[in-house]
Amino acid sequence: MNETQTRLRRQFVLPNEIFDLGLSGGEILVYAFLIRCEDRETYTCYPSYDTIGAAVGMSRNTVGKYVSLLERKGLIETEPTFFTSKDGKKRNGNLLFRILPIRDVIDARFQRVLRKADTARRLQEYDRKHPRKEAT
Repeated sequence: MNETQTRLRRQFVLPNEIFDLGLSGGEILVYAFLIRCEDRETYTCYPSYDTIGAAVGMSRNTVGKYVSLLERKGLIETEPTFFTSKDGKKRNGNLLFRILPIRDVIDARFQRVLRKADTARRLQEYDRKHPRKEAT
């Protein structure tokens, strides 16, 4: 591997569209860290909340809040993982994070905007055809 390839492996790309979704700074920080950690072939990673928090300067609870928001907005999915300890007990592991295609999020947002505009147009049309009678 030459020097340029080595340097490129230490970089990651953050989609430009992430800034068009109305995300908070905290959401963008957590998302960026997950993108940095992701396996580029499987789009998954499994850093702990503590690891994310240490990297972006947040508490474990704050990281959890932003992870939940990113899930609700369709940017990531999480899945619990488990491992067997040395004493044979099943234990919880870190969450497995799956980074979802940004294009799907943009398309879904666009569809919501279109539905909202169509609803507003239909309401205006109805109001035009059925004017309200003034109270006397």
